[in-house]
Amino acid sequence: MVILLLVLAGCASAGRNFNVPAVEEIKMGETSKADITRLFGAPWRTGIEDGRETWTYGHYKYSLFGETKTRDLVLRFDGQGKVASYTFNSTYPEDRRP
Repeated sequence: MVILLLVLAGCASAGRNFNVPAVEEIKMGETSKADITRLFGAPWRTGIEDGRETWTYGHYKYSLFGETKTRDLVLRFDGQGKVASYTFNSTYPEDRRP
């Protein structure tokens, strides 16, 4: 029944929304895992990239009849639990920078 409703509606989503404006507060080499958890909550997905722990926050809205919208934040941590690097990507118009 749920699948039928999704097909009829023509949309589906994955992940969960996160605090996009807080991305600007991330400082490489300074922001800790505890800071990230305070800003964004628990990560949607975790993993390892090039030997570094990664946390992903993402929200993906797929539509058959409209625009697909996605945004994700991937953080890579150093051995001290500080942000070593991060990537933020979005197709939401309000997230575009001039």
